[in-house]
Amino acid sequence: MHTPSRISVFLLWGAFLALSLYFLPACSRSKSEVRPQAAPVPVTVGTVVRKSMPLEVKTIGNVEAYASVSVKARVGGELKQVHFREGQEVKKGDLLFTIDPRPYEAALKECQAKLARDQALWKKAQEDVRRYAQLIKNDLISREQHDQVVANAQALGATVQADEAAVENARLQLGYCYISSPITGRTGSFLIHQGNLIKADDEKNPIVIIHQIQPIYVSFAVPEKHLPEIKAAMAREALPVKAVIAGEESRPVQGTLTFVDNRVDPATGTIRLKGTFKNDEKRLWPGQFVEVALGLGSQPEALVVPGRAVQTGQGEQFVFVVRPDHTVEYRAVAVERIMEGEAVIKSGLTAGEQVVTEGHLRLVPGARVEIKAGTESPKPAS
Repeated sequence: MHTPSRISVFLLWGAFLALSLYFLPACSRSKSEVRPQAAPVPVTVGTVVRKSMPLEVKTIGNVEAYASVSVKARVGGELKQVHFREGQEVKKGDLLFTIDPRPYEAALKECQAKLARDQALWKKAQEDVRRYAQLIKNDLISREQHDQVVANAQALGATVQADEAAVENARLQLGYCYISSPITGRTGSFLIHQGNLIKADDEKNPIVIIHQIQPIYVSFAVPEKHLPEIKAAMAREALPVKAVIAGEESRPVQGTLTFVDNRVDPATGTIRLKGTFKNDEKRLWPGQFVEVALGLGSQPEALVVPGRAVQTGQGEQFVFVVRPDHTVEYRAVAVERIMEGEAVIKSGLTAGEQVVTEGHLRLVPGARVEIKAGTESPKPAS
């Protein structure tokens, strides 16, 4: 059994613990109430403005040569000489290849000799016709003999004409031994090398392929839903096309829409278009993929903010709006499109409001901010 003194000690100790637990939360609350307020978050801001913004359809395009020619031989023989280097730029009419001309020179000489012989015989026959004409007047020869001489002269005249055609054809064949460039462009690699025998009109084996790259095409496809807009815009003016090369986003190449296909592809629901580019700097190259922006005019009075102001949260896009008391408000927005660092806002903001462009990571709704130098606004409409 416990003695009365021990029971008293236990009771006193329990009372002390109860009082400690009662006063401890009160002490904690008093300390949190005197915690100092957090310092303002430094941010930069931009202003929401209304201005005219260009309307564009963006897609991926493929660069195509303005013209492409597969150079083939019209006559057979040994490829005697190559007059250019692989990848060299050539002009229309420049000599590219020489096929051994000697067999064709011999054939031309043979045809010319045959022509000379038949011309001499024809001349003799014409003299005979004149003589026999006098004889027939004097009844010194029969009509049959006279007609035979005239027929012989006519036959020889036809033979001379055939010989002249043969000479012309032989001269043409000889000319085909010297192959010139049909267009101005850049040559590819040799597909048949010097010293090889070439077949005439070999469809499967061109000697070289030449691409014209000034001007040049960019081919691209857009969804058919844009076709009415494109047709309406084309009726007003020539439509600009921009081609953006990977790694050179700040220097788009400017061109003009020059081709709209005459049918929509039923398999993809797109229509094929082409833009023509002068390509003065030769930055576009056949086979290259580029980002394409087709201009369709402008959108007046668009609501615009710097693109850096728009952030992406859980399933939505938002901005932090700076209120007059220098606290921020979380605001969900609907973004229509972002182009060249500027966001066109469909809903969620009004003109004149200020939004945070830098310093988002430390912000929460209601946080106090300090606006730093470097406040930016969308660029003025051009």
